[in-house]
Amino acid sequence: MNAANLPIPLPVLGLLLLAFVGLALLMARSLEQQEKVRARLIRVANPGAAPQESAARAGGNSALDIIAKLGSAMTRSGLLPAATRAEFEQTLAQAGWRGNRGLGLFVGAKILLAIGLPLFVYAGLSGGSSMQGMSFYTLIGVAFAVGLLAPDFVLKQLRKRHLKECESGLPDALDMMVICAQAGLALENAIERVAIEFAYANKAVSQELAICASEMRIGGDRRTALLGLGERTGLESMRRFAATLIQTMQFGTPLTHALRVLATEMRTDNLTKFEEKAAKLPVYLTFPMILFILPCVFLVVGGPAAIRIMGMFSKTVK
Repeated sequence: MNAANLPIPLPVLGLLLLAFVGLALLMARSLEQQEKVRARLIRVANPGAAPQESAARAGGNSALDIIAKLGSAMTRSGLLPAATRAEFEQTLAQAGWRGNRGLGLFVGAKILLAIGLPLFVYAGLSGGSSMQGMSFYTLIGVAFAVGLLAPDFVLKQLRKRHLKECESGLPDALDMMVICAQAGLALENAIERVAIEFAYANKAVSQELAICASEMRIGGDRRTALLGLGERTGLESMRRFAATLIQTMQFGTPLTHALRVLATEMRTDNLTKFEEKAAKLPVYLTFPMILFILPCVFLVVGGPAAIRIMGMFSKTVK
């Protein structure tokens, strides 16, 4: 399909793209002004909030901030349903992305890719390609679907990595919490200390424990904060950890003994999962062996006999 036969002329498409980008920038600018006003009100009410505003202003010129503002403007405009927004926030929280910035980056990336990738394909096809109409529209539709679903795929992979880090690093965090409990620290202080010390060893566990410690310190309800620790990630190990701490507070059982037993059980579960994966290796190796190894074996074993039979057959024909 040539540029002259395209359903929408390329200059008109460029004007539409510029109009969309201009509207997005205006929405982002309006949102930035609202954020500045709110930050100034917070600074008047609390002088300690001034460094946060300056830090946010210093990092507000990057491309990621522009994408986040575009996504935030889209979510606040009401075009995104509340159920979809809640689902996105839950998935982002399970991937370690919390707050409006993570949601804004995700929604903004979906918008830009869903619009930019079809336009890129459209511009590429206008350079002299001879595709028919149905193939052209199919390719544009595929590009739109890929651009719309690519952030979901990336978020799914980030979620898997975050949950895997949480599950693998929780037993070590429990051992450190036992040490803190034996040193005489209270439950909130022990969780906060483990979150600080685990920041470089396992960022995912440190982040989850830091949020739990903040909720316990601000809200005051330990049970709700601990239950939230398991609900945010959805991991069974985190739920068991929260249930163990709640039982120790409710029945007065020794915290160190309960944490030791729980850490041992989690390590046993991880070892069982590794053994299960190792037991599945022969099944996974069956297809590569049939595809790559057996043909070589057949050539080595039956090759000389096949060559000899072909030679005898050629002599008989002569």
